[in-house]
Amino acid sequence: MIVSDLTRVKLPTGIELDVWDTGPRDAPALMFLHGFPENHRTWRNQIAHLNGRYRCIAPDQRGYGNSSKPKGAEHYETMALVQDIFGLAKVLEVETFTIVGHDWGGALAWLVAAFGQSTGAVTRAVIANAPHPVIFQRLLLTDPDQREASQYMRTFRDPAHDAMIAEHGLAGLLHTALTWNDRPQYDPDELPLLMQQWRDPQTSFAMLNWYRASGISVPSMDDPFGLPPEYAPPPLPKIAIPTLVVWGTGDEALLPANINGLDEVVSDLTLEKIAGVGHFVPWEAPDAVSAAMDGFLERTN
Repeated sequence: MIVSDLTRVKLPTGIELDVWDTGPRDAPALMFLHGFPENHRTWRNQIAHLNGRYRCIAPDQRGYGNSSKPKGAEHYETMALVQDIFGLAKVLEVETFTIVGHDWGGALAWLVAAFGQSTGAVTRAVIANAPHPVIFQRLLLTDPDQREASQYMRTFRDPAHDAMIAEHGLAGLLHTALTWNDRPQYDPDELPLLMQQWRDPQTSFAMLNWYRASGISVPSMDDPFGLPPEYAPPPLPKIAIPTLVVWGTGDEALLPANINGLDEVVSDLTLEKIAGVGHFVPWEAPDAVSAAMDGFLERTN
């Protein structure tokens, strides 16, 4: 089992994160962001592969693991989460870094890249099965298949389930809301920690607050399809830094339509599709993801 030793880091805002910080301190830095409902160990295989050549930094993000869990969805608004990452880099004295993200961590990575490229702080981006905000919102409004696949987000936002979560944690809601045909088979070594975190009501609500604070609109299946007259895409600059997008094409939550049009929002794009692999591509296909990262990082060094 890959061991991850965590260090407690206090950000300028007072938020505290548990962080796996490994590899040479003078090497180029990679900042790894996990998604829902996981933790820093999402990227364990890639970090073990890369930490001889790169400084690999992987936090348990706000609301996850033993990191700070402020009460209330307002504390999980997107820009607060983005600032956590820049604050972490500042405290660790990392002047420039490559941002790497999966799922919600990937959604955050798109924004970290968009805002960090202008200052030179973020030099590259690696995104795994996380849609670009502009493309994803458009699909939710116009594409019946993606809207149907995303109805679980409405379930996660619904306070009607709060009593069940307060008593039993997140596990039951995950089972009922994610109606996937092929559920991921978690590594038996990883499952005990995940189950411990999913059983904890405080952690469960904190994780769900990422959905509840998000500005992404997920219409119901009864709402009309199409872009409303007042629609304006999220105001994000085009990503100009080298960007690798790795996509498991068997993802049942985020459909392959999310990679269509990426060249409109990313000017230096490398796209690596991994067939037959589901949503949790960093650990479902660890060797393929590590190989894609190797080639990209060497080419853009």
